[in-house]
This record gives sequence, C-alpha cells and structure tokens, in this order.
Amino acid sequence: MIGRLVRGMSDNRAETRPDSPDSRLRGRTYAIPFDQVWNAALLVAEEDVKRWEVVSWDDRSGTIVIEAQTRLLRWIDDVRVHVSLDSDAQTRVDVTSISRKGYFDLGQNARRIGRFCKLLDGRLGVGHRRSLRSPPPGADHVTAA
Repeated sequence: MIGRLVRGMSDNRAETRPDSPDSRLRGRTYAIPFDQVWNAALLVAEEDVKRWEVVSWDDRSGTIVIEAQTRLLRWIDDVRVHVSLDSDAQTRVDVTSISRKGYFDLGQNARRIGRFCKLLDGRLGVGHRRSLRSPPPGADHVTAA
C-alpha cells in the first residue's frame, strides 16, 4: 500500500509488465484467440469506459490509441493498449497510461489500467478473479470460464 502511494506521488505514467509488483499492472495473457481479445479490447475502449475516446486503432500492429479525460480537471491523458501473441501463442494484452500534465498522478494511471483489465475480463467472460486460472510464476494467464 505504501509503495503504491509513493509511486503515485512520483510518477505520471503506469504500464503493465508481467513481473510488476502491483497486480493491476501485470497485464493479461489469455488462452483465447487474438481476434476475440482484440474485438473485446476495442469494445471496452469504445463503449465501456467513460470519458475515453479511441483516436486510432490498427489490428495489424495490435495497437489501440486512446485519449482519456480525467474526472475532476478534465485533463487529457494518453492510453495505449497493445494486443499481441506471446511465445506460447497466447494472446497478451499490455496497457500504458501517461498523464500529459503534471509530475505525478496520485495513482490514476494504475487505476485506469486496472479498471480496463477488469472490464476486459468481463467482456471475455472470464468472470471474477477467483475463476481465473492460476498463472505460472511471472505471468498472469487467464482462460475463459
């Protein structure tokens, strides 16, 4: 908890990594075909998250570029979702969220990523956290329930 607070007071960006100490920032690896995950990610970005506007998307590179408006000050932040296949042919989703203004985000970027991943899990029908398959060390694998 204290580590999250310190990071929130010193960072203005968050990004997923399989080895992140923050569980919200580990991204997702799904045993679900790329096209299903891609379509679900695009729907989450376009329809499920308030104050998000999809600026561009490219299914060949697996990239969705989003402008996210903050709730209080209505500042615009940048979000990038990347969907790809990993070395095991599993579909990997990574997200980066960067504040355009300020030197720290009070944890907003990490919360934004966590919310996106949770909504994506829901779109893909993987259910609550307890219904997710246990990941191998260093990864966060998810299968459809």
